[in-house]
Amino acid sequence: MAGGEEIISGAGSRSSSRQLSWRAGSFRDPSDVFHRSVNADDEENLKWAALEKLPTYDRMRRAIIRHVVDDDGEGTGKFVSNEVDISKLGLHDRKALLEHIFRVVEEDNERFLNRLRDRIDRVGLELPKLEVRYENLTIKAEVHAGGRAIPTLWTTAINSIEGIFGSFAPLKKKTITILDDVSGILKPSRMTLLLGPPASGKTTLMLALAGKLDKKLKTSGRITYCGHELSEFVPQRTSAYISQHDLHYGEMTVRETIDFSARCLGTGTRFELLSELSRRERDAGIKPDPEIDAFMKATAVEGKKNNIATDYILKILGLDICTDIIVGDEMRRGISGGQRKRVTTAEMLAGPARALFMDEISTGLDSATTFQIVKFIRQTVHIFNGTVMVSLLQPAPETYNLFDDIILLSEGQIVYHGPRENILELFQSVGFRCPERKAVADFLQEVTSKKDQEQYWMGDRKSYRFISSQDFSRHFKSFHIGERLSEEIKIPYDKSKMHPAALTTEKYGMSNKELFKATLSREWLLMKRNSFVYQFRIFQITILALVAISVFFRTTMHYGKITDSTKFFGALFFSLTSIMFNGFAELSITVTKLPVFYKQRDYFFFPAWAFALSNWILSIPVSFVESGIWMILTYYPVGYAPAANRFFCQFLVFLLINQLAGGLFRLIASIGKTRVVANSIGTCTLLIMFVLGGFIISKDDIKPWWIWGFWSSPLMYGVNAVFINEFLDPRWGAPNPDKNIDAPTVGTAILKSRALFTNGYWYWIAVGALAGFTVVFNLLFMLTMTYLNPASNVQSIILDDASSKTKKGPKSGNEHSPGAMSITFFIFILCSEVQIWLQSLFAKGNNYN
Repeated sequence: MAGGEEIISGAGSRSSSRQLSWRAGSFRDPSDVFHRSVNADDEENLKWAALEKLPTYDRMRRAIIRHVVDDDGEGTGKFVSNEVDISKLGLHDRKALLEHIFRVVEEDNERFLNRLRDRIDRVGLELPKLEVRYENLTIKAEVHAGGRAIPTLWTTAINSIEGIFGSFAPLKKKTITILDDVSGILKPSRMTLLLGPPASGKTTLMLALAGKLDKKLKTSGRITYCGHELSEFVPQRTSAYISQHDLHYGEMTVRETIDFSARCLGTGTRFELLSELSRRERDAGIKPDPEIDAFMKATAVEGKKNNIATDYILKILGLDICTDIIVGDEMRRGISGGQRKRVTTAEMLAGPARALFMDEISTGLDSATTFQIVKFIRQTVHIFNGTVMVSLLQPAPETYNLFDDIILLSEGQIVYHGPRENILELFQSVGFRCPERKAVADFLQEVTSKKDQEQYWMGDRKSYRFISSQDFSRHFKSFHIGERLSEEIKIPYDKSKMHPAALTTEKYGMSNKELFKATLSREWLLMKRNSFVYQFRIFQITILALVAISVFFRTTMHYGKITDSTKFFGALFFSLTSIMFNGFAELSITVTKLPVFYKQRDYFFFPAWAFALSNWILSIPVSFVESGIWMILTYYPVGYAPAANRFFCQFLVFLLINQLAGGLFRLIASIGKTRVVANSIGTCTLLIMFVLGGFIISKDDIKPWWIWGFWSSPLMYGVNAVFINEFLDPRWGAPNPDKNIDAPTVGTAILKSRALFTNGYWYWIAVGALAGFTVVFNLLFMLTMTYLNPASNVQSIILDDASSKTKKGPKSGNEHSPGAMSITFFIFILCSEVQIWLQSLFAKGNNYN
């Protein structure tokens, strides 16, 4: 049997080779075409035999790819097979391989996936499957009621104060139920469509199943993957939640965005699967299709900046036409809204997740594009046993028909969960019918609504009564589909049948070293794309340095006397503040990066420390440049101490001050989270540092209860360091003429007069303190990025009086208000004395009334 399969495989390869040879060869000598094809097959077989003798690791990184060479455009090209290193596969080779596989994507994708599956099935290799269950899942939230939920300045202040003292007194919040005792099963190899009106709990259900639910919500019930609780593995890596919000760095291109995602998320168990597949094929004597083998090996290589998986996803999602265009944002023109939505989908498809929860992926897409995307996902799910839940807003009928199962959610209740073919039967059993020309998806969205439900009633209008979502849910449980679902849920999942690779237990897709390298390269790319910001910072520091030269020029900067110190004090303090303020730009840059960072951190792209450390490392060269420019332009023109060691000592202080400021403002940005809040905190922090820095107010004049602020102010150490470096120079070493100051020299007298330190070793203590503050601020930045959550803009508003909801809410059953009337409104458009002028090019002025 294995030999027969090998013959079939070899025949298929020769057939494919001959077909490509016909395309590339000349039709003038058919016999020569067949002769070249046989020779090419023999050569390819020899290369494959040599490849099989390599060690496993080397064999997994080498493949045979077919190329057309010596093609002069007249069909006289020669078809050859080359052995290539998959880890060094270039853009041209990847493009050529995909062009051989896909000529018409809409037609060839399913055929290609079947070829992949045939190779796996040929050796009896089992693929992982995921079954996701949720049993008696109830999710509740505590929210402010009425006007307290409206985000005004007053309510925000009151809510913040209440939150601080919430542990001492109960908060005045009301509890709302988002999901109410819902149960169901998502089965492998089946596409599930999640439908429901707005605010029905669709996003909350998806987040709960993906393990990404906000911890502030009160959750009860049980969610399992193949019988395992979420705490037994890493659900964020086993599954992927595709958000309805498009968060991307606008400076990066489409390819760079997806390549980074594929690089960080890793390859999962592709390498292990391919190793076992190759071993079984070698034992059975089976030669795989070279194209399929090359593709599978290329997708199994991890850590590469460019991956063929990215090219494949770009092609099937129709993004290959904009691969090198930046994504764009509010300030940059980039791809369209629909393309940005597809990038959001592609970003998560690039990873190895086996369960997908896709939240309203059709927003901004036309019906044809949505159909193609859902079709490609359906092919992957059916062929590779995937588990997918998709939420769509009013899908077209042809897209709706691609799904196997339907979940209808309304007011936190499961109205239906089962095969697509039986959902209309449920509503017909209750008395509602979908009109012939009405899309089924639209009917399902409206049939639970009080406003639209009556129009679908099959019986007499007098016998109609509103049926609530709770009534529909109770009826579904007695429906034969609901009863079967209840019986399936009662049967525990047999964990012994679970594939060992079905659940992911590793938190990240690669080693910490590789993740740090990927994050560092991404941050370097963003830095280059935002080069204008850094150029402007250099321009700004240059202008300030020129201002300093013009104000404190050396011809007016006398030294040697106590009275000469005033200008030097001003020049040095102005230098410190200029260097520190130049680091303020880090605040705005960091705030801009936060939304995308939080998304990628929560999806376990990389640890927070990798992001924070990358930004810290890349800021060091910038600090060198800015501090160096300031020193070169100002030091000798101003007339500071001429010794070279004094120059480099002052440069070291300015470098540390710049680094300290950058770490401080990045920390403030991570705490403030928004530009307005962060700017307010940053400005307040700077003012406090200046007041307690020992220059504006000397140490002796600071009140005792504020002296701790003096010692904890980083600026104080910078002030003492630069002043000690300048005034302990020998040129300030003349004897002190002022008998009121107990100091041997003019320099020490100047320092004592400002309550500064007078010993030279205090310079190194101050330098050590500045370095320590820099490390502490950056470590705190890492901690805040690790543990703080993004600022939430979601506002939930419910009625202040619960009774008003009962009075004004929808009524179920046979309850009718006394004297209720049905009033029909007709809309008329009245037109009177309408005049239309048609102006001709040849007869101007003619009008027709």
